[in-house]
Amino acid sequence: MAGTIKRREFAALLAGAALTATRAAWAQAPQPMRRIAMILGLEEGDPEAKARIKAFRLGLRDLGWIEGRNIEVVYRFPGSNLAAIEKQVGEAIALAPELIVAVSSPIVLALRRAKPPIPIVFINVTDAVGQGFITNIAHPGGNLTGFSFIEPEIVGKWVDLLREIKPDVARVGVIFNPDTAPFFDRYFRSFKAQPRQPAVDLDVMHVRSVADIEQAVAKTGREPAAALIAPSDIFILQARDTVLRSAEKYRLPVISPYRQFVVEGCLVSYGPDTGDIARRAASYVDRILKGEQPGNLPVQSPVRYELAINLKTAKALGLTITDSFLELADEVIE
Repeated sequence: MAGTIKRREFAALLAGAALTATRAAWAQAPQPMRRIAMILGLEEGDPEAKARIKAFRLGLRDLGWIEGRNIEVVYRFPGSNLAAIEKQVGEAIALAPELIVAVSSPIVLALRRAKPPIPIVFINVTDAVGQGFITNIAHPGGNLTGFSFIEPEIVGKWVDLLREIKPDVARVGVIFNPDTAPFFDRYFRSFKAQPRQPAVDLDVMHVRSVADIEQAVAKTGREPAAALIAPSDIFILQARDTVLRSAEKYRLPVISPYRQFVVEGCLVSYGPDTGDIARRAASYVDRILKGEQPGNLPVQSPVRYELAINLKTAKALGLTITDSFLELADEVIE
């Protein structure tokens, strides 16, 4: 009879409904909780820290890892203070996580000294081979792998961008803390060894305190046709208010790899997308928690770079930004 459900069809409908209910119940049921730690060389309230954590969480969620349901992430924010880094690295290891995400080179260095038998995924680490963290990019070996940040070639790009915005730049000051970013001495020596036309005088200055930063910026600011590079260093990132305030006093154009600098008044930034790196790092966390060995996972380079410019700062410095430059920018702040 039309409209009548046969017995076998009815049984199939019941079985399908039961399967759907079972799947729904499984999805809602408590799942085994995995614990990892994430240690950032930033302060907890820093917008850059918040952006990286948000991107990392989104990456985990895309792979089925949801905090509070099947994964617990213990966060630590020692900033750039080396003593605090050592202390909080020890505290994180004591919690016995299954994996540690280390955000910045000083965090990795502290972990290497502690030698925990725990897989480590690093984020935003520069020159991992040169710093002795690994011996091979393709096959890191041991319990360490991750995502690199700045390559030596970017130094020339920073200088070229400064000269494109301000063609008369002849002297560029560079400030960083050699205790938190030792790799930059090699990077800038390599840049200086390359002949360039037109020639640019690079003045590399080590800074370890707010007073050091103010003195270094003042030294650069007293030079004619000068500009400043504030490179990827967690100390400089944490002290960016001092950097930008001092640069404004001396009307110095500043370039940094971090977009957050431009948001807060820096002239221009160019560097890897830190949020993209954090989100991609979640894929290695996923693979290691599912049984892969970190030493078999190749260290990955950045794939997305961002160029941002602050037009309000450019106007205050009396600089005119060309339309062609603005067309290349990923973000223009007015």
